[in-house]
Amino acid sequence: MMITTNMPIVQLNKTSTGIIGLDEVTNGGLPQGRCTLLAGGPGCGKTVLALQVLVNGAKNGEPGIFVAFEENAERIVANAATFGWDLPDLQNKNLFFLDGKPRPEDIWAGDFDLTGMLAILKAKADQLKAKRIVFDSIDVLLSLLDNPKAERRELFRLNDWLVENGMTGIVTCKNNDSGLSGLDYKDFMQYMVDCVISLTHEMEDRIAHRSLRVVKYRGTDFFSGQVTFLLGRQGAEIIAFPKNDYNHIASKERISSGVSRLDSMLGGGYYKGSAILLSGAPGTSKTTLCGMFMLAACLRGERCLYVSFDESVSEIVRNLKSINIDLEPYMNTELLHIESIRGSQAGTEEHVGNLRKLIEFYQPSCFVIDPLSAIIHSDGDSRRRMPEKIITLTKVKGITLLCTSLLGNGGDSLNEETGIQISAVADTWIHISYSILGGERNRALSIIKSRGSEHSNQVRELIVDRKGISLADVYQANGEVLMGTARWQKEQDELAAEQLLLASVEHKRRIIELAQNEVNAKVDILKVELAVKQKDLELLLISETKRLKHIDVSRDEISTMRSGDGLLNKKF
Repeated sequence: MMITTNMPIVQLNKTSTGIIGLDEVTNGGLPQGRCTLLAGGPGCGKTVLALQVLVNGAKNGEPGIFVAFEENAERIVANAATFGWDLPDLQNKNLFFLDGKPRPEDIWAGDFDLTGMLAILKAKADQLKAKRIVFDSIDVLLSLLDNPKAERRELFRLNDWLVENGMTGIVTCKNNDSGLSGLDYKDFMQYMVDCVISLTHEMEDRIAHRSLRVVKYRGTDFFSGQVTFLLGRQGAEIIAFPKNDYNHIASKERISSGVSRLDSMLGGGYYKGSAILLSGAPGTSKTTLCGMFMLAACLRGERCLYVSFDESVSEIVRNLKSINIDLEPYMNTELLHIESIRGSQAGTEEHVGNLRKLIEFYQPSCFVIDPLSAIIHSDGDSRRRMPEKIITLTKVKGITLLCTSLLGNGGDSLNEETGIQISAVADTWIHISYSILGGERNRALSIIKSRGSEHSNQVRELIVDRKGISLADVYQANGEVLMGTARWQKEQDELAAEQLLLASVEHKRRIIELAQNEVNAKVDILKVELAVKQKDLELLLISETKRLKHIDVSRDEISTMRSGDGLLNKKF
């Protein structure tokens, strides 16, 4: 026998937090009409995150109430003024602060519960038509009970009150790291509430790092991994990325690197929207190639963003201008923005968040990070995740990304390891190394890989002078590659040998030409002599003809004179 019950299906609705990245990791926002727990240690941003959710709701027509148990309302409003939320104006409209901080002089007598406070909040919520409410540091109030059973009872009372009134609630509490409380609210409440978000604040390579993780979310899917949590000028921001990272369309269009011969080596230039890595030791002209790329993009009329982590803006512009790369005219327009950021001022993930904000603000077509290796502060997962996140971010938006990276292993000129994992995910990898020979240090450029296109496997000498940057063929003599003055000397020797050969050929040509002229002259003389002889022969033949004719005539006359008949007919 099967027993069935017609239980109503309650659909889970979500309400947007309005916080960058948080709606992405929660797949739409916090559970509407239910309770969410924010738990973490001191300084991890619980109060800021909860208040920002409340403020964003108030701005979008969802009035809210903030109940403070650790700081008084005036201090919270004053602290939040740095984020530019304009809380005084919201307080007059859609936001109410209740100061619930216990005073030292308060004396507790008898059983304590939250019934009275919740009744006051109910009246205020009805007055405001509040949709959201925050209980900040509820553990501070409940710890005064000094009774774990009573604390659990009041937490259940609070959760039931939120559900009954259909309000989206956020409760913040500390981790019980000190062990002073008889109840770890985080461990207890995470079974009671519908959504649990854990916040941490730790030191990584002597740099403070905040992170966020959605531990639990009933009735929906969510991103359960740890993401970076930032507190910036506008409040909280979560560094998260969309799930469908690789659904972008790969472009077949080529764009110039700014160096014509490098374009030829790449089969026509970089693919638009691809990721390019320039690796090499310090001083190998990686920044110069970045400048050529930016200049070419500006000449095409494309918007560019250049972020440097080791030089100031003025130094970059001055140094590039000295080699005929003048970016200054384009900085006064919307085509080019150069940003200089200290690599040590934030953690790796924080830098990713800052880069993301710059991309969203300037909307570039071409993006340069120089050098990317300057913001990798640890050997942990960030060394692998961070480059992949940046490349994913640019590819989704169709941005052509050019990154530079210093060599690993102490800058060994023969080593092609970048020290970060971007080389594995970049589409094109160009390596610049040093060649030291004959007291000279010269630069050699080679293409390690270029996905989707044929590319040259030859090494080219990279030459930087006042005219700019160029690539020259390297020479190999007796198994040794020649560059710099050695290459120049080899070129001069080959030029001299070629000139000597040309002179020898010219000399032989002249001798042959003279002999040919002499032969032609003799032929001409023989032709003249032949013509004279032919003329003599003609004259001789004419003379002989006349002579024979004359003989015939004389013979006839003599015959006539000797004939008797001739005398008879002769008249006297």
